[in-house]
Amino acid sequence: MNRILAGLLAAASAMPALAALADPVIDDLRLNQIQVIGTHNSYHAGFAPNEGQLIQKVKPEIYQAFDYRHSYLPKQLDGGIRQIELDIYADPEGGRYSHPAMLGMVEKAGLPADPEFDPAHLMDQPGFKVIHVEDFDYRSNCQPFTACLRLVRDWSAAHPDHVPLFILIETKETPLKLDVPTVTPLPFTSQVFDALDREILSVFPRGAIVTPDDVRGKYASLSEAVAHGGWPKLKDARGKVVFLMDQKKAGPAYLEGHPVLKGRIIFTNADPGAADAAFVEDNEGSAAEIDALVRRGYVVRARADENTKEARTNDTKRRDELLGSGAQFISTDYPAIERAPSGYQVALPDGIAARCNPVLVSTGCVLEK
Repeated sequence: MNRILAGLLAAASAMPALAALADPVIDDLRLNQIQVIGTHNSYHAGFAPNEGQLIQKVKPEIYQAFDYRHSYLPKQLDGGIRQIELDIYADPEGGRYSHPAMLGMVEKAGLPADPEFDPAHLMDQPGFKVIHVEDFDYRSNCQPFTACLRLVRDWSAAHPDHVPLFILIETKETPLKLDVPTVTPLPFTSQVFDALDREILSVFPRGAIVTPDDVRGKYASLSEAVAHGGWPKLKDARGKVVFLMDQKKAGPAYLEGHPVLKGRIIFTNADPGAADAAFVEDNEGSAAEIDALVRRGYVVRARADENTKEARTNDTKRRDELLGSGAQFISTDYPAIERAPSGYQVALPDGIAARCNPVLVSTGCVLEK
C-alpha cells in the first residue's frame, strides 16, 4: 500500500462514528485486502436424538468430533458470517442418497425412529446433494445444493452492499467403510464439474460472480495476476459471490479442458506458484506462513478450531493467532451467534462482519458492520 493511501486510511479511521465506511478510498481496496469470519460445514444440522445416542455409544470419538450444528444460512449471514462451506455429492439421476444406512442401524438397535430427514423427498430429485458423510451424518439445514445457493442469493439481493460472500465447496467421493452396506459416491470427473458449474449458473448470473477469468485479466496465470493486484476492487465486488474449491485433489479434474481455469467458475485450492493459484487453504499453518502467502497476493482460508476440541476447553490460542494474521477467511464451528457451552466463539472485534486485512492494510478499518 502506498503512503498516500495509508495516510488517508489513518485519517478516516480517526473520524467519529463510521463515516469512513462510504469513503471511496476504502472501496478502492482489493478483494484480498479484507478479513472475515466463516463457518465450517455451514449446512451441518447435527445428529437427530436417537442417531446421536447410537453413535455416541458405538463411535464416541466420532460423535464428539461431529457434535456441532449450524443455524439456517440466512441467520448465519445476518450474524456476520461472510464465508460458508458446502459439502456436495454428485447425484445426476436422483435418489442415490435417499435411504441412509443409519436409519436401519437405529431400527436394528431397537431405538425409536427419529424425525424424517427428507419429508419433501428432495433427495429423490436429480442434482448435487449437501451431505457431511453419506449414510452416516446426512442431515443438512438446506437441500439440495441449488436450494442452499438460492438462500445465499436471496440474502445477497436483500443486502446488495455486502462485501463479497465466499462459498467454499468440498466435493465428496470417497466411499464410507461401515459394517453395513453403504452407497458408493460418484467420482467428480471433468464432466461432473461441468454440471456443477451449470448448477451454480442456474442460480447466480455470471455477473454476480467473481470468477478466475475476472482475476486473471491480461496475465498468463492466476498466480502472476494476484501478485500484481489482480483481485477486483471492493467497490466492484460488493454484492457478489466467490466460489472456492476446498480440496486440492479436485483441481486436476476441474482444470481438464480449462487451463488456468479459463471459463470456470470456481477457484481451485492450488499450490502457491501454480498457474491456477489464487486461493490457498492453509488450515494448520502458522501465522507467519499464512502471512507470507497473503503478501504474495493469495487469499487464504484457515480454521480456528477442529473436531470441537478447542471449543470444549475454551482454548483460544489458535483463534487469536489467526485473528492477528492475514488469513482472509477464518473458519469456525462456533461463530458468535453459535458459541460453545464453554464460551468459546470466533468473531472479529466488536462483532463487525468485515475489516481491513491486518497484514495488507497498515491502518485498521471497518468494511462492514
